[in-house]
Amino acid sequence: MNFFKKRDKHAVVPRGKIAVMMDFVLVIIGSFIVGITFNAFMIPTHIASGGVAGISIVLHWTLGWEPSYVLWGLNVPIFVIGLLILGRSFGFVDYAVKTLLGTVMLPFSVFLTSGIPAATQSPLLGALFGGVGTGIGLGIVFRGRGSTGGTALAGQIIQKFTGLSLGVCVSVLDGIIVITSAFFMSLEAALYALVSIYLTAKMIDVVQLGFNTEKMALIISEKEDEMRQAILEEIDRGVTRITSQGGYTGDDRPMLMTVVSQGELTHLKQLVRSIDPDSFFILTNATEVFGKGFYQRT
Repeated sequence: MNFFKKRDKHAVVPRGKIAVMMDFVLVIIGSFIVGITFNAFMIPTHIASGGVAGISIVLHWTLGWEPSYVLWGLNVPIFVIGLLILGRSFGFVDYAVKTLLGTVMLPFSVFLTSGIPAATQSPLLGALFGGVGTGIGLGIVFRGRGSTGGTALAGQIIQKFTGLSLGVCVSVLDGIIVITSAFFMSLEAALYALVSIYLTAKMIDVVQLGFNTEKMALIISEKEDEMRQAILEEIDRGVTRITSQGGYTGDDRPMLMTVVSQGELTHLKQLVRSIDPDSFFILTNATEVFGKGFYQRT
């Protein structure tokens, strides 16, 4: 069986050996952050926040099973089953290798850090800092273009047989785990777990996308030429002219698109208002912007 997809030689920018090695380092560091967070915040406060880690917490507090062994006992078989069932849908070989690394390193980090003292006994603090720490760790793993397997991979397997979206499959699995924690531990623990899951998702976004959010502006104005010239000269940002058509009149209405930093936003708004108070001005977040004047690709 041909397990992995072949990359088109033009699909990605070639990366050096140091960059590839950094990916593996990030997967290891991220896994250890998750492991430390797991033992310092999640285990002591009974926060089963979804995923295979949530299953290990439920089994730890109900049957006394060692969490790291449960993680190994579930993650590794899920990885093997995923490889056999998904085939080429599993992804590229480098992703598979780093996913295997994360699949092994997460239980290993939980095992190595199992002796650290609990950071808190408060379920609220456990949910808050556990969610933040887990999100930071997983975000670093994802920055390394890897994964820790678990329910994300199990979700891919379910998706193959059900046709549901991956997000729905993973959410259903996590939901089942949280509901199970409500039955075997307490409803309060399950509610705190939902808080932790939310924070984890948010922190993954922060690590992946960063705090810096540029703004994309779309401007429709009768004074298009004057507006375009002012943005180019006074703010020193590029402008793209987009051909659009009014939905009611059917008339052609040129639209200007530009991206500015947070510091330039007030200047842009003042500029647009001063040139054409009747202009139609749309502002939205541009989470990642690459190119001249902004960030370089990594």
